[in-house]
This record gives sequence, C-alpha cells and structure tokens, in this order.
Amino acid sequence: MNIYVSNLSFNVTDDDLRGFFESYGDVTSAKVINDKFTGRSRGFGFVEMSDDAAAKTAISELDGGMVEGRAIKVTEAKPREERSNSDRRSFSGNRSFSNNRY
Repeated sequence: MNIYVSNLSFNVTDDDLRGFFESYGDVTSAKVINDKFTGRSRGFGFVEMSDDAAAKTAISELDGGMVEGRAIKVTEAKPREERSNSDRRSFSGNRSFSNNRY
C-alpha cells in the first residue's frame, strides 16, 4: 500500500520517514519529496508497505502524531491524476516570441 505523509518538518529525511513505519511492518520504500529547484523538502513524502493490514495499522496509529513539533497527517495515497497539456501552466502568457526581436 502506498501511504501519503504530510506536514513533515523540513529536517525529516528518507531514512527518518522509513524509521517511523518500520515498527509496523516491511517498508519497501520511503521518499521525502524535494523541490526540484532548491532541493529543499516540500514537507511531504510517500511510504510503500508490502502488507496492507500493517499499512492500515501504521496509518491509524501515526496520523496526528507529533514529529519535531509538528502533527503529521498520514493517509492512504490516492492515485496521481493525469493532467492534460491544457492543465499545465504557461509562463509566457500566450505571447509569441520571435528570434528577430532585437
């Protein structure tokens, strides 16, 4: 089962995240999501556990728990929604730029 963990301290690492869940069962992966430009934690991550029953127990017991002074939110991860190209942000504002401007 894939688990979503939010409201993490920016100091929490992948290994820390794995450690929160290991006492409940086998953790196949644990990843804190980082900003692609700054490399800084975005304050959330994902944990994959092989046993659904163990994962549900971990979710119920860890949700609302305090980690570094922050109450973390732990839920079953929802499948990522597909976005079409029209959903993506455009920073050019629909303007056409020509190489011959200057």
